[in-house]
Amino acid sequence: MIVKLPNRLAIDGDAVLKDAVNRISHTSKTTGPARRDFLRRSLTLGGLAMLTGCTLVDETSVETALTRISRMNDDVQGWLFDPGRLAPTYPESMITRPFPFNAYYGEDEVREVEESSYRLEVTGLVADKHKWTLPELRAMPQIDQVTRHICVEGWSAIGKWGGVAFGSFLRNVGADLHARYVGFKCADDYFTSIDMPTALHPQTVLALTYDGQPLPPKYGFPMKLRMPTKLGYKNPKHIQAIFVTNTYPGGYWEDQGYNWFGGS
Repeated sequence: MIVKLPNRLAIDGDAVLKDAVNRISHTSKTTGPARRDFLRRSLTLGGLAMLTGCTLVDETSVETALTRISRMNDDVQGWLFDPGRLAPTYPESMITRPFPFNAYYGEDEVREVEESSYRLEVTGLVADKHKWTLPELRAMPQIDQVTRHICVEGWSAIGKWGGVAFGSFLRNVGADLHARYVGFKCADDYFTSIDMPTALHPQTVLALTYDGQPLPPKYGFPMKLRMPTKLGYKNPKHIQAIFVTNTYPGGYWEDQGYNWFGGS
């Protein structure tokens, strides 16, 4: 694709688009003024302002351009995602001990959820909307994996997670497997959403245990979603509600500018 600009040199649109994806993959990991400045430079270079249909004259127009390019990045990552390709697994000897705590709040603010009263709410495009108890979830077939957690901040750690294969759970509740999104609401007020192909990936797990023991509160009791194919902020903890939808649900960090697809 060659784009002709009046009284200017022609621009190779395909090359510009490829460069945009690489730049935005990096930009999605930053926030605030530095992120906007980086985007402004990136969009100006190579005619990207023209490709997004935005004129970069103020902060609002920069954010509009960022949103459009970020959505494009989501689409590209979705096209590239292979639902049958497995993330690396590791021997238990490589588990990071202690496994790091990570959240948008301090460890002294970890949410405590009462097991006896806990019920997992399942809504949206599903046939079975009954509320699940922990004994019911533990009675389902369990799997475990030793995989690497990759944080958007640049660190990683290896842990062992066990629980219910999320694809099996979605099929059990009669979820519409052609729906676009699965969303999560959590006891710590966190929320996020993922694409259905990732939800059905064989390594996506509703984790109920860590290292063979009931999931500790700091790691997300009573359950977290563990996805080695996603960055850490896409792995919600203290899950209270799951919903299947075709309406874009966003997320806590995604609504603040982080990349929605969040592939690792």
